[in-house]
Amino acid sequence: MQIDTPEFKALFSPELKTLASVFKEYGYELRIAGGAVRDLLMKIQPKDLDFATTATPDQMKEMFTTEGIRMINTKGEKHGTVTARINDKENFEVTTLRIDVRTDGRHADVEFTTDWKLDANRRDLTINSMFLGLDGTLYDYFGGHQDLLQRKLVFVGDADTRIQEDYLRILRYFRFYGRIAERANCHEEKTLEAIKCNAEGLLRISGERIWSELRKILEGNSAGDLMKVMLSLGVGPCIGLPFDPDVAEFDRVWARQHSKCLHPVTLLVALLRNQGEVMKFHSRVKLSSYERDLGLFVVEHRGDKPSVKPLSRPYQLLVVNSKGKTGDTKEWVCEVLKYKGSSVLLSEFEQWNVPRFPLNGNMLKEKGVPGGKVLGLVVHALKQKWAENDFSMSAEDLLQHLPDIL
Repeated sequence: MQIDTPEFKALFSPELKTLASVFKEYGYELRIAGGAVRDLLMKIQPKDLDFATTATPDQMKEMFTTEGIRMINTKGEKHGTVTARINDKENFEVTTLRIDVRTDGRHADVEFTTDWKLDANRRDLTINSMFLGLDGTLYDYFGGHQDLLQRKLVFVGDADTRIQEDYLRILRYFRFYGRIAERANCHEEKTLEAIKCNAEGLLRISGERIWSELRKILEGNSAGDLMKVMLSLGVGPCIGLPFDPDVAEFDRVWARQHSKCLHPVTLLVALLRNQGEVMKFHSRVKLSSYERDLGLFVVEHRGDKPSVKPLSRPYQLLVVNSKGKTGDTKEWVCEVLKYKGSSVLLSEFEQWNVPRFPLNGNMLKEKGVPGGKVLGLVVHALKQKWAENDFSMSAEDLLQHLPDIL
């Protein structure tokens, strides 16, 4: 089979044409590999291109040096990857065909080969095991194209073997399921059984790698359904979730999400009952400080607020009283409102421009307010008064209330 789509033709920048001509001149095969082939077959323009070749790293380095092509990111050479930068415009990662000679469930020792099928055999899913020649010829050794047409997720060869080579493939399976499958729960039983039997292997995978895949699952299609399948297979405790997550709350949040595009952390913390569980999850996956604080904020404020006019006032106060970045806190409040399914309130809050508090610490100290904790309490009380008057009071108006507060 050959493809000749607009997406394929758009790949051929002058730099790629230069790369292709160099490999051809030196007699080495060069093909597009993995995810880019899958995307092209789905008529999606690939964001990244990975290439595979019969040339060894040493042969590539000799070839690029002779042709005056600069090479960067030399760390990948031990795994067979050489990165060429052409015309100081475009980088191309080219990896030698390889086979895994030893694996420990996280990393692999590799041996170079010139056999394209052996290289395809070491990849995780059939839809990721295809190659595409630069003339448009598809090389499909394990039926990946047919699986893609049927929107099926199938491991290359034996699922147990593929998973045990790298346990992160459990999460990669669910991530690609969310991208490819048309129905939420149409998994092959033998695949689910292999995942269940190997779930504990995820304990050996670093938190950073776990979160990199998990957040993509939470951002993808059918995230709610996929998470529940993962939990049913015993994946949860292996990735930092409690043994008894709050599935009922998760169901409620997922059901009312609709098109609100929850942040992945916002959706995930629906499974967590308190801030302690948020911190345990954080200790496992190493969230960023923004993601950690978002999770803690949502869990703290997802309950009902006092009924006042306007209804957004309690959430406005969270922003104006925030000790952190105002912009971050406003984003977190929006996530809380999405979590609660409060569409009208969310729309009202998003249109609200955060006002600037007219007083600062120095101004209050000049009026005799002590520093330290007392100053903080006074500022908080004045902000409450300011909010009660719809944030319209001037500095002079607020200072008139100082005697009563002190």
